[in-house]
Amino acid sequence: MYVGIDVGTSVVKAAAFDSGGRQLAVESRPVELSLHGGFVEQDMDEVYGAVVDVLGKLTGRVPEPVELAGLTGQGDGVWLVDREGRPVRSALSWMDGRAHQLLDQWLADGTFETVFRRTGGAMFPGSPGPLLAWLDRYDPKSLDAAAAAVYCKDMVFQRLTGAARATTDVSDASMPFLDPRTRSYDNRVVELLGLTRRRRLLPPVGDPITTGEAREGLPSGTRISNGPYDLPACALGAGVTEPGDGLLIVGTCLAALVATTELDLSGEPAGLYISTDRHGHRLRAMPAMVGTAALDWVLSTTGVTHAEVDELLASTPPGAHGVRVLPYFAPSGERAPFVEPHLRAELTGVSLETTPADLIRATCEGIGYAARHCLEAAGLTGSLAVCGGGTRSSAWMQLLADVLGRPLRVVEGEVGARGAVLAAAERYGVSLDTGVWTEPTAVVEPDPARSAYYSKGFQEHVGRLDVARGRPGR
Repeated sequence: MYVGIDVGTSVVKAAAFDSGGRQLAVESRPVELSLHGGFVEQDMDEVYGAVVDVLGKLTGRVPEPVELAGLTGQGDGVWLVDREGRPVRSALSWMDGRAHQLLDQWLADGTFETVFRRTGGAMFPGSPGPLLAWLDRYDPKSLDAAAAAVYCKDMVFQRLTGAARATTDVSDASMPFLDPRTRSYDNRVVELLGLTRRRRLLPPVGDPITTGEAREGLPSGTRISNGPYDLPACALGAGVTEPGDGLLIVGTCLAALVATTELDLSGEPAGLYISTDRHGHRLRAMPAMVGTAALDWVLSTTGVTHAEVDELLASTPPGAHGVRVLPYFAPSGERAPFVEPHLRAELTGVSLETTPADLIRATCEGIGYAARHCLEAAGLTGSLAVCGGGTRSSAWMQLLADVLGRPLRVVEGEVGARGAVLAAAERYGVSLDTGVWTEPTAVVEPDPARSAYYSKGFQEHVGRLDVARGRPGR
């Protein structure tokens, strides 16, 4: 069997697949997030313990030889480790907001845009550049004690394999220090962020992805590869590799990804270019903060359960009786397809006659418009796959197809873990039928009449968004 490990922000999962890509079993374990005053941190030992635990349970349930394993996980943040991969302090999550004032400063003085023009990465508070700069100012002892500032999967890989030093891969390194043309660190960006004296903390980039043999969690000697991180892993797992094809991950946050061989560093700085193991091939990524968390807030506020969503979406028409939602509920604002740290959600058209169904449909429509905005900015021209927790709602998938005006290739199961296995197989020269492994579960076709309605609605959404961003009449 083949094992994919996905070290998520709130859940760690391990999935077993047979040689034809059939998912045999999944084990998962939640991990805690510590949130306090805009700081969002994770206990690295807890995360690593969860990985070992789910792997033990998985291999116990499916007692077949493990051919190879692929590792993926959450990106961004800062995971400071010593020479053995042990934590120096708690990990700073990609959700962390402590560096927002630094980012505001860089937005104002042009540093933010300069970095984007060099690397194609639009920094946000939880990306490594701002977080490392914050640590250098306010917690320098942690940086002094660390051997490397890595990413989540890199910490796990070093400890699973006992590697002598920490490494990362080109996908995780893409934000914000990697030059996408040379696939090496841009020392001028390090200098611009005031981190020259911390340059030693940036781990070597495995290009192609680093491999090793497991010493813990998996049968001793199991071949394992480190990467890519979860967004490009999901693209692989959904079969998104041809230029112009895209993936929409409908999770706590939306992530729009489009495969490309182009590198355009002009236009409004937003999102990032994710380098892949295929030289010259990248993913134009627009990982938004908006996502199912916005719907969860509305459900909690209205007292509606997830099980009721499909029925309520069917009970109110497109347009939700005039209710409109700009679904930017994240405390850190938005990061794609634009960067506005102080943007907040807006609900309009609400009256005493407004029903919970109206609020829910308007929120789902608003999230759909945000997804369309991201996909258009990322350059989608081909087919579109969709995965993530949102795919469990058939009514929402139909609404998304209508709002986006294109068929959706719905890919279910552990897509990130699947992609990690495919990356490992490619790295080790193991032949797997990627077409079979990435076959969609279903294809949802848009309704032409509703798509025409939503096309106009999208233009109205962009207009309201411009006003909210202080850019009316742009």
